[in-house]
Amino acid sequence: MRADETFSEDTRQSVHIAMGGFALALPYLPWWGAVLLASLAVAFNVFALQKVLGLQLFRPGERLRRLTSGIVLYPLSVLGLLFAFGSRLDIIAAAWGILAAGDGMATIVGRRFPVRPIPWNAGKSFGGSLALAVFGGSAGIFLAWWCRDTVIPPTYIWFPFVAPMLAAIAAAAVETIPIKLDDNVSVTATAGGLMWVISLVSADLLYDASQTLLWGLPLAASINAVVAAAGYRAKTVTVSGALCGALLGTIVLVCTGWEGWLLLLLTFAAAVLASRMGLRRKEHLGIAEARGGRRGAGNAFANTGIAAIAALMAVLTYAHEPALLAFTAALVAGASDTVASEIGKAWGRRTFLLTTLRPVPAGTDGAMSLEGTLAGIGSAALLALAAFALGLITLPLTLVVVAAATAGALVESALAAILEHRGVMNNDVLNFLNTGAAAFVAIKLGQLL
Repeated sequence: MRADETFSEDTRQSVHIAMGGFALALPYLPWWGAVLLASLAVAFNVFALQKVLGLQLFRPGERLRRLTSGIVLYPLSVLGLLFAFGSRLDIIAAAWGILAAGDGMATIVGRRFPVRPIPWNAGKSFGGSLALAVFGGSAGIFLAWWCRDTVIPPTYIWFPFVAPMLAAIAAAAVETIPIKLDDNVSVTATAGGLMWVISLVSADLLYDASQTLLWGLPLAASINAVVAAAGYRAKTVTVSGALCGALLGTIVLVCTGWEGWLLLLLTFAAAVLASRMGLRRKEHLGIAEARGGRRGAGNAFANTGIAAIAALMAVLTYAHEPALLAFTAALVAGASDTVASEIGKAWGRRTFLLTTLRPVPAGTDGAMSLEGTLAGIGSAALLALAAFALGLITLPLTLVVVAAATAGALVESALAAILEHRGVMNNDVLNFLNTGAAAFVAIKLGQLL
């Protein structure tokens, strides 16, 4: 009997949802005990699940790739939560609940009540996305509340109710990205990561900031609307790119002031200019940026999303200086990576893959060149010095920013060489990870100074 004759999607999703019930045990287990059980679940799903339950949980084709199937990635994602967030059982449990109830119900509801397809990903539907947000958010809220007494010091009273719902909404949005990255990984990482960021917010600073920032919001929004309209008229952004850029620019302006906003403009200008360099050669080779180099909403958020989050953290947490460092590193990393890529495609004599060091044609996913790499490091240094001149970072931290931007670019190149051509990640996701890695490295290096 073939796998597709015994497979049941409803049965699979019912088991997927039911497994979230084990999150109820987290407050009663030591951390090492939870890790041990999650590890055993991974081993069981790899070696014994098919023998015990047959093929009814395995989609057609999964028998040949069990190690990368959702059935194995599910417990691996839970194991990743345990290692990433340690004693924050509320975040672990809530993210697990969003994965179990949200992702499971998204499939069940999406198949029966799709409403209509997502415009940028016909494989996903509005009905499924809404189900992920509603059911995942509800499960996350309950499990965060269930584990609230394990958190020391205690969280703010609003955290178990607000953070999981925002995380579920974000996870639903990420799930619609047209890539082959398994939902068990993307949903879990998004939900856990966003809740951790929200956990850093100080309630008293949130109140103070809301009173102060609201006064500057109309002016900041107006200025960014004008700049976005000018960018659209100059054919540097699409309509969606202009709208997303205006939103992100407004956040940066109200949270970091004119200094941070000017750095944002400088990094955007550097990326646009680099895209126009050697345009004829890139067009001839068929490796020029799509849409004539215009940036869309995905590109805007991929390169500026982490910086916008860091800008918010600069006013909503007491880690003002580390947040500004992360903000600077993320912006510089996004721009310098674009410069490296565009210069490499235009004038790189020898392009190679970081993972194999073998020469490949210019424009190959993850390809690097000496010329592009040097241009990227040089642009990172200039932009870091600009951030110092604007008062965002100290002079010693300029070296940290350059090192962090270079590390982010290397991470992106390695991931692109391995995953992009397979469709597991696209350029926007890789850019987001690049800026996130740069922000993380900058904070860690900054702590050493």
